[in-house]
Amino acid sequence: MERPPHIAIVPSPGMGHLIPLVEFATRLQTTHHISATFIVPTDGPLSVSQRAYLTSLPTGLNHLILPPVNFDDLPPDTKMETRISLMITRSLPSLREAFKSLLVEQPNTTALFIDLFGTDAFDVALEFGVSPYIFFPSTAMALSLFLHLPKLDEMVSCEFKDLAEPVRIPGCIPVRGEDLLDPVQDRKNEAYKWVLHNAKRYKMAEGIAVNSFKELEGGALGALLEDEPGKPKVYPVGPLIQTGSSGDVDGSECLRWLDGQPCGSVLYISFGSGGTLSSTQLNELAYGLELSEQRFIWVVRSPNDKPNATYFNSHGHKDPMGFLPQGFLERTKDIGLVVPSWAPQAQILSHGSTGGFLTHCGWNSILETVVYGVPVIAWPLYAEQKMNAVSLTEGIKVALRPKADENGIVSRVEIARVVKGLLEGEEGKSIRLRIRDLKDAAANVLSKDGCSTKNLDELASKLKAKKKLSI
Repeated sequence: MERPPHIAIVPSPGMGHLIPLVEFATRLQTTHHISATFIVPTDGPLSVSQRAYLTSLPTGLNHLILPPVNFDDLPPDTKMETRISLMITRSLPSLREAFKSLLVEQPNTTALFIDLFGTDAFDVALEFGVSPYIFFPSTAMALSLFLHLPKLDEMVSCEFKDLAEPVRIPGCIPVRGEDLLDPVQDRKNEAYKWVLHNAKRYKMAEGIAVNSFKELEGGALGALLEDEPGKPKVYPVGPLIQTGSSGDVDGSECLRWLDGQPCGSVLYISFGSGGTLSSTQLNELAYGLELSEQRFIWVVRSPNDKPNATYFNSHGHKDPMGFLPQGFLERTKDIGLVVPSWAPQAQILSHGSTGGFLTHCGWNSILETVVYGVPVIAWPLYAEQKMNAVSLTEGIKVALRPKADENGIVSRVEIARVVKGLLEGEEGKSIRLRIRDLKDAAANVLSKDGCSTKNLDELASKLKAKKKLSI
């Protein structure tokens, strides 16, 4: 009996990249019998959540972990994009050996998929005669920027944030330079050079699967799907969101609490797996929630007062409850639930009592809020989240965005205004109507005859055709 095709996947570190890649591979396996091996580069031991996630992969998906690379030579302030890119580059010798062994076990391997910053792995794919592909776990807007960046780099001599006019990304609403993704904000930094390096190599891919769909990002996808010389074919296959449990912590308390709240009355607040606030901002958010008098579930993390800090590089991780304003928990106990560090996000967003989501605008969270039809308060922190917030508020118009003061702090009064506006105001009503339409569209594109399903079918056919050609 002929063996079905197999693919290799090299993910970037972090659950935000791993989760959509696993969902993508799971869909290929269940609907097209295309199995996959995740080849995971590291710079040290995997986190508990990453290891648990990889060891519980569905049948047909396997993983192997490459030896850790050494980053002792990097300065402490090295940006994440530089570290990820170097992790791939420095892992190439061990990736080559792993790939050689994989081809012995799985001679039917037809493609190597990488995500955002892994294009140096294309050299290994080409060396072994395997097709190079990209799975882009972020927005079509960000993908359009990546493909446009080499040209933009030649056209613009100053920093993008110093441009008088907004940047025009093909198919997208104009974006102010300061709202472009973090690693392009300093063109002298190594992170920018690595983003540009990877962007220039995107044209080497035979195809790019992107975690989005037409009704969500029609303009950007329209531009991406236009035929142009040297541009890879793009397959919109989203929304791919986590379908299993998102953690091993019991979240039943949150769900029991929600069961006792009125329909659509609760604001869920979470800044994702990496988001942290400063001490000042954490306090203003607490006072703002109290001032709004609205019901809420808040996933709280200990603050970090370093500039551009994320939870990944915060080493304190102390009990976050101790950082809240004195008496806050007691004063809000009848309308709010505060949980430290983690909550079952998918179950909360899909619960009937949840009426809004204050989010950092990470793309996985945005796709979840669309799939479950929950209106948004956009509070971007890092990476491409400011671009996502622009798209949500000015493009798709399913979010409100609070305004920060001259010191970059969102005041308690502004927080209360936006929270009440989303849950009780006229703006909230129109947003709820639009997000419901998007929820229906998301279900349609993933149905048997939906666009995303057909795009995945087309990609799978290409992977299977490659196998026949190589026999």
